[in-house]
Amino acid sequence: MTRSPWNRREWLQHLGAAGAGLATAGWSGLAAAQKPLSVGFIYVGPRDDYGYNQAHAEAAAMVKKMPGIKVVEEENVPETNAVQKTMQGMIAQDGASLLFPTSFGYFDPHILALAPKFPDVRFAHCGGLWNEAKHPKNAGSFFGYIDECQYLNGVVAGHVTKSKKLGFIAAKPIPQVLRNINAFTMGARSVNPEITTTVIFTGDWSMPVKEAEATNSLADQGIDVFTMHVDGPKVIVETAAKRGKFVCGYHASQAKLAPQAYLTGAEWNWITAYKTIIEAAQAGKPHPNFVRGGLKDGFVKSSAYGPAVPEGARKQAESVRAAMLKGSFDIFKGGLKDNTGKLVIPAGKTFKQTDLELEGMNYLVEGVIGKV
Repeated sequence: MTRSPWNRREWLQHLGAAGAGLATAGWSGLAAAQKPLSVGFIYVGPRDDYGYNQAHAEAAAMVKKMPGIKVVEEENVPETNAVQKTMQGMIAQDGASLLFPTSFGYFDPHILALAPKFPDVRFAHCGGLWNEAKHPKNAGSFFGYIDECQYLNGVVAGHVTKSKKLGFIAAKPIPQVLRNINAFTMGARSVNPEITTTVIFTGDWSMPVKEAEATNSLADQGIDVFTMHVDGPKVIVETAAKRGKFVCGYHASQAKLAPQAYLTGAEWNWITAYKTIIEAAQAGKPHPNFVRGGLKDGFVKSSAYGPAVPEGARKQAESVRAAMLKGSFDIFKGGLKDNTGKLVIPAGKTFKQTDLELEGMNYLVEGVIGKV
């Protein structure tokens, strides 16, 4: 689409208090008459980051091909009041009545501040935990059980590692990240219980210098297989490959960055969630407030295996994947201890992926070297 010469944040500053009031008070009739459905996508980083934002942008490109849809996008929007200005600009300037603010920090306080002011606009946030008791009905969250794919990453890493030392570079110790670290470690330890995963938290979603430093530091410690949970894995993948190490990717495929070092990866398939939410808006059905799914639902997928993956790793990973697709494999079950020796899931207890307890995970499992 042709972009406006004005940045939305700049445009909103020129709108003035009267225009902003009109956008809020009179939006109900405007939204109802808007054809086609205008959908806004907001990214915290660049759309070509080989990671989180690229995975969303690739799905948004598929949305553009859906009938009756107009897509507007803005990248590099920080998790500050800037995202509120972007959302307001998309609503007022572009007629957006459905917004996908994709970064974790956009939800609280930013979406929660705007949703009551624009009751006829739907806000679909990625990764947050929508709560019916306290959050607006026109807001909601969607996410996928990508820890299933990280478990499969761990199985492959467990077969490939020679040192029995894996590395995980992560942004922040939030529940979704901890689930990935734990699942990856448990997958690897299903191959060999002596395997450990050393985790380094960089402190933010995109810290390329710290990500490179962390990769080199872990490589110096003898770690020979890496994975990550940062927005743009490019630096980690390329740095690890230069050090002669192997990598399991995340968010999107990074295989072409390091074809020989890339083993497999945990990828998003966001179009599945997008379609669910968009089709509800098009049909005038209630906003889906809590959308989740895993491998069997088509929300996540694995990268193709690289040339360094042995046959035994493929067979075990595919056996586990088949069980996951049948719904007969549970990652988190008792008796599971954290890395301080505390029992976090008692014997006989199994958590299904849909159990909300997992969305509040606050521990690292046995075998992880690091602190929350």
